[in-house]
Amino acid sequence: MDFNKLTLFGMVKDRMQWLSKRQEVLAQNVANADTPDYKPLDLKAIDFADVMRQRNRHAGVSPGTAVNTSVAVRGGRSTFDIVENRTPYETSPDGNAVVLEEQMAKIGETQMQHQLTNELYRKHLGMIKIAIGKGR
Repeated sequence: MDFNKLTLFGMVKDRMQWLSKRQEVLAQNVANADTPDYKPLDLKAIDFADVMRQRNRHAGVSPGTAVNTSVAVRGGRSTFDIVENRTPYETSPDGNAVVLEEQMAKIGETQMQHQLTNELYRKHLGMIKIAIGKGR
């Protein structure tokens, strides 16, 4: 059984990839905290409704049609949109807009989301094992 073809597992995989990429971008911001004129970057948040529309379009389903989402065609993202922070909280005299406290808060938030997504994956995998009789 290919778990990537199940919508839930495909979305969890996409979410984990997004969180990993966001962690890279935030680490880059921290690394450039002393670089003159550096503006912090972040990833554009994933919109759940947009992801579902994209998956339905790849599955050949017209908008407004009821869909059985238990088996859908995977239309995952391989790249994510990186956006510059347009309204920096503060800017240093050399033009650097990285606020370490803000970046560390975002890194902590990303870590919590990663743990939550990982636990969601583990629980659903456990439910499938129970359903096929493998138990715990």
